[in-house]
Amino acid sequence: MKEAHEIIKRPLITEKSTKLKEANNQIAFVVDPQANKIEIRQAVEKLFRVKVLRVQTMNLVGKRKRYGRYLGWKPDWKKAIVTLQEGDRIEFFEGV
Repeated sequence: MKEAHEIIKRPLITEKSTKLKEANNQIAFVVDPQANKIEIRQAVEKLFRVKVLRVQTMNLVGKRKRYGRYLGWKPDWKKAIVTLQEGDRIEFFEGV
């Protein structure tokens, strides 16, 4: 089994994820593509010391990109949206 910091790669900070955080107490993460919902739940609870109620995952296909005259692809990735228990919070920036 992988370590918690290997499963959770980074938080996904976008306008949509910020709205989810404010409205529903949900946090979005970029996670390891082989990780399942149970591993993601355990990793978030261990790293941030919060109680996770629900985990939703989605596999996203990398986009086609152009590098000068060459065509390439961004890698495929997996996103997890984690619903936290009422009262629990995860802050990524100081002073927020």
